[in-house]
Amino acid sequence: MSQVLDAPSRPAAAAPDPAVDAAELAARHGLTVSGARPTLPAYVRQLWQRRHFITAFATAKLTAQYSQAKLGQVWQVMTPLLNAAVYYFIFGVLMNTKHDVPDYVPFLVTGVFIFTFTQSSVMAGTRAIAGSLGLVRALHFPRAALPISHCLQQLQQLLFSMGALVVILLCFGVPPTASWLLVIPVLTLQFTFNTGLALVMARLGSKTPDIAQLMPFVLRTWMYVSGVMWSIDAVLKDQHLPHALQVLLECNPAAIYIDLMRFALIDTFHASQLPHHVWAWAVGWALLAGVGGFIYFWKAEETYGRG
Repeated sequence: MSQVLDAPSRPAAAAPDPAVDAAELAARHGLTVSGARPTLPAYVRQLWQRRHFITAFATAKLTAQYSQAKLGQVWQVMTPLLNAAVYYFIFGVLMNTKHDVPDYVPFLVTGVFIFTFTQSSVMAGTRAIAGSLGLVRALHFPRAALPISHCLQQLQQLLFSMGALVVILLCFGVPPTASWLLVIPVLTLQFTFNTGLALVMARLGSKTPDIAQLMPFVLRTWMYVSGVMWSIDAVLKDQHLPHALQVLLECNPAAIYIDLMRFALIDTFHASQLPHHVWAWAVGWALLAGVGGFIYFWKAEETYGRG
């Protein structure tokens, strides 16, 4: 009896950790976490494989956007034209900003159409994830497809508006020239910039939906400093502004794409009115926003639609 009492007690065996066992079992059978973020190259491949879905989704949203209106798709052109008419009355007539700008109506309409492209892309990107939670939670696909499809929708809408812009240019005596071919690279760079910005706003908007309420004020301020209704070149010549402010006005990405489009389409808008190294700035902004925005969105891929 004493031998039994005096025998040293053995330490109790540690209880197995269910989480460790589950992880080992999953690794053994090649299982991965559902919804885990893929590598960046794999993510790009997944997006490319769904390119037809992105195009079809953008076209369907564009068709449905004005389906309840009696004029239907006509509003795709009428909306920016009505905005341009209001800006012409306020800024061109009442404030006389057209005084030093040749071909002011083509100048104004081009600025309104091009800035509206960026403005609408940013707003659509802000709501891309938050406004499609049902789709995000029900199906597995690269979430970047949503903001990209929204930007593609806005590009399609701009192309409708460009038809009206061409008519306006011809009505005001602006002849078609070889420089009109520059529209293709300009729109390509602006689309890349817009998409990157929309991806950034999609990630921010998915966590903070209130950003969608703030963005109209931010975008309106951005429009006023982007030379949509007035000539930045004329203002910089007539006003003695601080050098830092001049640099900000000239390097403003929205103003750069607007100026390049005006240079391409309007023969009275000369190269001397463009900022220095304007093409370098246009490419730089497109790469910075496009690549940076894509990576920023991809890093939060596994969080969209959760919580």
